[in-house]
Amino acid sequence: MYNLSIERSAEKNLRKLSSVYFTKIITKIQELSNEPHPKGCKKLINNENFWRIRVGDYRVIYEVIEVESIIKIYKIGHRKDVYR
Repeated sequence: MYNLSIERSAEKNLRKLSSVYFTKIITKIQELSNEPHPKGCKKLINNENFWRIRVGDYRVIYEVIEVESIIKIYKIGHRKDVYR
């Protein structure tokens, strides 16, 4: 089981979402603690430990630190903005 850590910027983005997406994204993030690489996740290019999961039109960018069993959530946002 992995510990979850959400960066301040990701928290701010999460608070701005509608309640429907907020609930869906929180559920997906909680599932990451059991399975850090769920079906459908993709590794980001040029980043060794960074991954992304899809939640509708939104993306969650996170890092898996295997040695410490930590998952850090860095960005949560709409697919058109999150990679910038």
